[in-house]
Amino acid sequence: MRRSRFSDEQIVAIVREAESGTRVSELARRHGVSKNTIGRWRTKYHGLELQDAWRLKALEDENRRLKKLVAEQALDLSLLKDLVGRKW
Repeated sequence: MRRSRFSDEQIVAIVREAESGTRVSELARRHGVSKNTIGRWRTKYHGLELQDAWRLKALEDENRRLKKLVAEQALDLSLLKDLVGRKW
């Protein structure tokens, strides 16, 4: 997955600016992102403090790691069932 150009601190600051009433088009131009990106950030980080954003990022990373682990185990299980099911 591609890393963002912006840190969590910067994203939370931009979202706070948007919530304070600054026009989204102005924010997008100033920070060099699209209006849609700011909209996505608002839906994800709306009302979060910086500590909450860090926690959210850590939980997403852990969830990604666990999903990968489950996929690998399912693949191993499928392979073992294939081997057991064969007639030699």
